[in-house]
Amino acid sequence: MKKSSVRQPAKKAKVLSSTTLYEGPVFGIRRDEVLEPTGGRTMREVITHPGSVVVLPVLPDGRILLIRQYRHAAKQYLWELVAGRIDAGENPREAAARELIEETGFRAKRFRVFLDVFPTPGFLEERMFILLAEGLTAGEAEPEEDEKIISRPYKPKELEEMIRDGKLRDAKSIAGILYYLRFLATGKRFPK
Repeated sequence: MKKSSVRQPAKKAKVLSSTTLYEGPVFGIRRDEVLEPTGGRTMREVITHPGSVVVLPVLPDGRILLIRQYRHAAKQYLWELVAGRIDAGENPREAAARELIEETGFRAKRFRVFLDVFPTPGFLEERMFILLAEGLTAGEAEPEEDEKIISRPYKPKELEEMIRDGKLRDAKSIAGILYYLRFLATGKRFPK
């Protein structure tokens, strides 16, 4: 077995002190004084977040359901996969089922985590679980009061074109769709 030429420090950073700067309903901000694994002492500001789910709903004909909603931080409407925060007491599958119903009305027989990622690990604690939703049945959407969402299914080829042409700009959706098409959907036959 070939050994890696890059060695990772075995120990983790040690938090010397921690101060909560802000605590809101969606995220918080914390400042930590840290002794890094390399021995350096530094201050780190971290956005705290309970974690989130991203749902890749696949219809029986192989099309993938996307939603379109206004994203204030991006100052535009974006097409993206169903997504949302994991609420207290929920596991990723429960959060995915809730978000799928809220945003699209669809229910799924099966949920499977296929990616577990940190979207912005430099300053954000958020852990994002991307789940495949299969065995879908349509229903009535139950959006939150401030959500104005439309949904539409896309063929895999259409999604590839949207990504290539810069029409699909949401990073979590691009990662989930490309991973799904490259590693999970291989061997499946989809309509062009």
